[in-house]
Amino acid sequence: MRFLFAFCFLALLSMPPVARAAEDSAQSPVPAAYDNASRLDQLFGELKRERNEKAAERIAGRIWHAWLNSGSATADLLVQWAIEATKEKKFNVALDFLDQVVTKYPDYAEGWNRRATVHFMMNNYSESMTDIARTLELEPRHFGALTGMANILEATGRKEGALQAYQRVLEIYPMMRSAQGSVTKLSDDLAGEGI
Repeated sequence: MRFLFAFCFLALLSMPPVARAAEDSAQSPVPAAYDNASRLDQLFGELKRERNEKAAERIAGRIWHAWLNSGSATADLLVQWAIEATKEKKFNVALDFLDQVVTKYPDYAEGWNRRATVHFMMNNYSESMTDIARTLELEPRHFGALTGMANILEATGRKEGALQAYQRVLEIYPMMRSAQGSVTKLSDDLAGEGI
């Protein structure tokens, strides 16, 4: 653990002085460079209208890319390290990085979403739902966070809530096949329970 923090510290030191100064002045809220709301509005409009599954996936990929771009080199680096730690199942390390992100950049929705994902993978559903709620406050169209919410609700036996969450996903991203399948399955399950 000390090695990772030492590595973080060395990485920050290796940044040119101008970049470090920009980082120091670019604390909370998230820097203006992240304010790409009009671009996201355009992409979400395209996503909602697109009826080709593969084309919709490409649009969703561009949205994810925009979400990952915080406008801060430090936040982006910490999130990248958290993603790598998560891939290696080093969840506590990932949480350490993401805790730093959400503390320093509390208005960066993807920081909260990534932390929600790690909590979900650790079966910390309550903590995950708290982070999902914050993500959705910052970005109500976050179909990834909504899908995570639906997964948690379904896993904890709250099928009606899960169905509603998946339906919200489909209002934003109509061609998401996994959400379509989940809506069908949950609708069938709930109809069967009503008999």
